[in-house]
Amino acid sequence: MHRIKPEILKHARELRRPLTPAEQILWHHLRNAQLKGIKVRRQHPIGNFIVDFYFAQYKLIIEIDGDSHAAQIDYDRIRTSWLENEGYRILRYTNRDVMDHPVAVLEDILDYFKKT
Repeated sequence: MHRIKPEILKHARELRRPLTPAEQILWHHLRNAQLKGIKVRRQHPIGNFIVDFYFAQYKLIIEIDGDSHAAQIDYDRIRTSWLENEGYRILRYTNRDVMDHPVAVLEDILDYFKKT
């Protein structure tokens, strides 16, 4: 089990307040275990990282990538590698995916649950 550094936990709490429009849309459909009764956490700290959405029951991370991710490709690669080495699975969607096709994104997440 990993102990979360206080500064990471504080930053995660700060990130929970200003959701991006894409995060708002997805959160609207995921919160309160609306997706097949599966509990999800938002802006959840794991190790030294904060993930957008986390389904602990499945060790599944959902990341919503905006334009800023183009400038941090190396960071995302290192982060993804560390998380996967710790046994987490990551599904990535762009802001545009969520904004334009939220039902398809939700169906993709549900498909993942069916396969595990």
